[in-house]
Amino acid sequence: MQKEIEIPAPFVSSVMPVEPQWIDYNGHLNMAYYNVLFDRAVDEVYELLGIGPSYLKRSGCSTMTAEIHVRYLRELLVDAPTRVRFQLIDYDAKRMHYSEELIHANEGWISATSENMTLHVDMSAKKVAPWPQDVLARFARMKAAHCNLPVPDWVGRKIGMPSRR
Repeated sequence: MQKEIEIPAPFVSSVMPVEPQWIDYNGHLNMAYYNVLFDRAVDEVYELLGIGPSYLKRSGCSTMTAEIHVRYLRELLVDAPTRVRFQLIDYDAKRMHYSEELIHANEGWISATSENMTLHVDMSAKKVAPWPQDVLARFARMKAAHCNLPVPDWVGRKIGMPSRR
């Protein structure tokens, strides 16, 4: 029988430095690389949930991002140490909704946030497919671990011009 893995609330990634080649002509982290850092953290979460590269090889299924909303709050400079806090907001038979906060690992301030909707996909058919029961059970464990975390106030925001009233 496989040992149950502790689910941290929230999950916090390993430290990831801002790499020199990611710095743009403005002298700070280019917007595309915020997503690289968020994605690397999700890879760590996927390993914890058992849906990483070995899952793809074993099941022929993987995930694809359906929607993402990133807010850029504070610039990051070269070599800045970062971590990502991950919170599972919800899931259903075929989707996972989660939030991430990119934080300065030493100083603790939030540089960016990301809200994501991810789909479970049968890679041979290239169609959305139901998660297997063992994955749903791990989601349930993570959701239970994260249930006492407040949902960030920026989750569910829409992009729009401020009201002129």
